[in-house]
Amino acid sequence: MTTMTEASVREFKMPDVGEGLTEAEILKWYVQPGDTVTDGQVVCEVETAKAAVELPIPYDGVVRELHFPEGTTVDVGTSIIAVDVSGGTAVAAPAAPAAPERQEEPKPQGRQPVLVGYGVATSSTRRRPRKGPETATPVPAPAAPAVPAPAAPAGLNGHGTAPAAAPVAPPQERPLAKPPVRKLAKDLGVDLATVTPSGPDGIITREDVHAAVAARTEAPEPAVEAPAAPTPAPAPVYDTARETRVPVKGVRKATAAAMVGSAFTAPHVTEFVTVDVTRTMRLVEELKQDKEFAGLRVNPLLLIAKALLVAIRRNPDINASWDEANQEIVLKHYVNLGIAAATPRGLIVPNIKDAHAKTLPQLAEALGDLVATAREGKTSPGAMQGGTVTITNVGVFGVDTGTPLLNPGESAILAVGAIKLQPWVHKGKVKPRQVTTLALSFDHRLVDGELGSKVLADVAAILEQPKRLMTWA
Repeated sequence: MTTMTEASVREFKMPDVGEGLTEAEILKWYVQPGDTVTDGQVVCEVETAKAAVELPIPYDGVVRELHFPEGTTVDVGTSIIAVDVSGGTAVAAPAAPAAPERQEEPKPQGRQPVLVGYGVATSSTRRRPRKGPETATPVPAPAAPAVPAPAAPAGLNGHGTAPAAAPVAPPQERPLAKPPVRKLAKDLGVDLATVTPSGPDGIITREDVHAAVAARTEAPEPAVEAPAAPTPAPAPVYDTARETRVPVKGVRKATAAAMVGSAFTAPHVTEFVTVDVTRTMRLVEELKQDKEFAGLRVNPLLLIAKALLVAIRRNPDINASWDEANQEIVLKHYVNLGIAAATPRGLIVPNIKDAHAKTLPQLAEALGDLVATAREGKTSPGAMQGGTVTITNVGVFGVDTGTPLLNPGESAILAVGAIKLQPWVHKGKVKPRQVTTLALSFDHRLVDGELGSKVLADVAAILEQPKRLMTWA
């Protein structure tokens, strides 16, 4: 019969699929116990604070156990699946050899009961003599209850019993203390008979009285806390027919934490500008017919992204971050352009690496890949790290504009509103024009009003006259 040993079982632990992630939720298992797996085979899909990621197993074998069901959030470094790599088929065999070994271990130890405290009955007799000396002598036994004052002279007149009665007399004598100390004890409400003296010849000092007060004030503390302990907090009751509660985890949890941190860390300033983008919309239609853009997605966002990249080139100081630990402004000579994307799992912001170095067709291709990957829920954690500046297009929802919050570690974010046909003064006449509103939020610690205004004005100027792309880029 073939059995598995513990040495043949490999534990696959939850990896850190993104920089600095601490947990991930198991969305779906693709294997079950008893299935054969090979090196590189995807065994499950997990959702991190960044995105959904498929996890491949790093060895061949037979699945022995899935440690967590779907929907469980697991810490990074915790084993999630056990695989037998020996090639055996039995699953439950390892428990058999382990049981006899554990049952036999206590037997040799039973021969040495003294080492572990078994079989020795003298321990109880050794504790009893502590009370024995008080009752071992027959003479002081009747003197113990004779606490009243008349009992003391009886013991003093009996010559033969005086030595035995002497130890009982001192506790009943007046405690030794100087008048100032007695007054202090009276003022503090301390009975000198309960104070342990530390002075010479058993005299009670001021320090002894204060020590007694300190001990008295410390003693009631646990008694005060005791009544509050047993009161249990009432369990919340929810009306499930009238409301639905959704656990905050994964992408939504990370987004919430990031936005709270951003709002209360970086001082936000937002500026607005309304722009006539009629010429930009015409250019979009022309580019769609251009052979160089065949098969690529061309839309207003493409030209807005290019306009922002040109504005950053003209005003490079806005592409920076604030290093709180070192109290430095970090100027970045590259642009990782983030594009906010709404997905079923929440808002994510993947970024186009080195967007500043891409031509317009390359930027169109990168934007298309980014959007398609986000919609499929396959955006990798690496694609959402290292962003420097972000664009959020709220106009696709029919919204005029907004005041966007910065992504942590970034200096600026541009919100693009809906492009609508509106009456506009053009060449001295009111005409219908394609108009939109842009909003630029920036970190006022490192971007002042002048710099922010210049960047927003440059973006607006390019969108009004897109030919500037050829001269400014």
